[in-house]
Formats: sequence, structure tokens, C-alpha cells
Amino acid sequence: MAEDINLTKRLLEQFLAVADEKHFGRAAERLSMRQPPLSQSIQRLERGLGVQLFRRGPGGVSVTAAGEAFAVDARRLLDAQSAAIDRVRRVASGLDGDVRVGYVSILSHHYLPGLLRAAAEELPGLRIHLHQDSSVAVADMVRSGELDLGFLRDPSPLSADLASREFAVERIAAALPHDHPLVGADGIDLADLRGEDFVLPDATALPTLAQQVQLACHEAGFTPRSRAVADDLTGLFSYVASGLCVSLVPERLRDFPVPGVAYVPLRGESPHLETAVVAVHRPGVDEAVHRLLELIARHTAA
Repeated sequence: MAEDINLTKRLLEQFLAVADEKHFGRAAERLSMRQPPLSQSIQRLERGLGVQLFRRGPGGVSVTAAGEAFAVDARRLLDAQSAAIDRVRRVASGLDGDVRVGYVSILSHHYLPGLLRAAAEELPGLRIHLHQDSSVAVADMVRSGELDLGFLRDPSPLSADLASREFAVERIAAALPHDHPLVGADGIDLADLRGEDFVLPDATALPTLAQQVQLACHEAGFTPRSRAVADDLTGLFSYVASGLCVSLVPERLRDFPVPGVAYVPLRGESPHLETAVVAVHRPGVDEAVHRLLELIARHTAA
């Protein structure tokens, strides 16, 4: 009757050494141990399995059919164990695993492709899963643990349970209907839009941009006249493209033309005419997120 047996890494290595050498003495020497303990280990293994693995003879040993089959599986077990150990160490060091990344729509066109390409080259073991949503939703999902990392454009002040790292600063530009008289100018003062109707960012969905627009306009000496409100950038573009109003948006968006919309730079050094792109995460991030943040920092600097 077979006995319970623990197939440890050491026991499997002992069995394979005897199977390879076909001699207990040579196998013991290879394992840097004495022969009697090795023989006793193989006997316990055979009793535990309830089968004969070796035929003993005066010139050495031969492997039985059962022993040959077990040798194949023993090598697989050792390989799987080594792979598991290597994987857990890679995950712990941030070189392997899954990272869930959230972003607001427009950022996917400019910043994410470079990050994904750099991660594929430098951290090929990481699998990055992307989720697009509003700034507020992405921040909430990072906070709840549904996402590991979020990319936002100038979020409102974050609560203490979130940390952020700025990795780009963009200027604010005027978004005008394509047939507006100021289109084509090298630059305009914000005060030049004093008499225009504006489509304004929603203060709940885009709180920081909404505040920036108000503060920048007040600094320029007027209160923007609201024709409409939009809760995302695509809504702002739609109203501008309709010809009904103007808006203020991050200047880098001019790299992604929207039919009917033209971008004109704004003159002046007001801090309200700049917007930051940040990565947000929970404090004490795991090593994989830390490695991604360092990757972003290096490539942004470059």
C-alpha cells in the first residue's frame, strides 16, 4: 500500500540524479551527499508512490517504465516550480504582472502611445489594461482600487488618499470657429474675446479647467458670457465647431484637428493660462506602478 509522500524539490532532484547517472554512488557524488541517505530517500519515494522506479543490480541501476514516465513529470514539476518562483519574484520587483491604467479621452492620443511603447521595450513582462473615463471617474476608480494609475489633465485638489505626479505642462489656447475673424493670428490677448459667447467647462466634471477659465478671464478684465456648458472636451469642440461660441482649451489639442475648430495662441504669462497633466495613484503603490511612474518621468524629461 502506498504511503503519503511529500514531493519536495530536493527529493525530485535526488530521483532525477539517480535516473540520469544510473548509479547511486555517482548520483550521491553529484548531489554532494553520502550514498546511504540517497538510497533511503529513493526507497521512501518508491514506497510513497507504490511503484518500483529502479531495478538494482551489481553494476548499477536501470530505470523502469514507471520510472521513465515519472522522470518526465518530475522534470516538469521542477520546471514549473522554478517558473513560479521566478514569476513571483518578478511581480514583486515590478517586472511582471498587470497594471490597470485610466485616462481621459484626449490624453490617449498624445501621451499614452509613447508610454505603451516605452513600457513594451523596458518592461515587457507588464500587461497594461486601459480604461477611458472622465477625470472625476478616473480619480474615483484609482481611489477605490479599481485602477492602479490614472492620467488626468490638471485635476481639482486631491484628497489625502491619493497622490499625484506632474509630468507635463500645457498652455491654454483659444478655440475659435474656423471662420472667426481672429483665426490665423500669431497670438491674441484674452481680452480680445471680451465680447464673445463662451462654451464653458462644467464645474463638476472639469473643475480645474472651469476655474482656470473664470480666473483667466477675470484677470483679463471681464467675465466670460456663457452660451453653453459642456462636461468634456469633445462637447466644448462641438459647440465651437457649430460657430455659436468660443472656448479655452489646452493648446496641445491643436495636434488633433477637429473640423470647424481653429486654435489661436494666447499671449501673456498668467498662471491661469497653463494646465498640468498628472499621474494619480494611491500612496504606497506597488513596484510595478512605481516602475511605470519612473518610466514616465524619464521619457518626459527626454
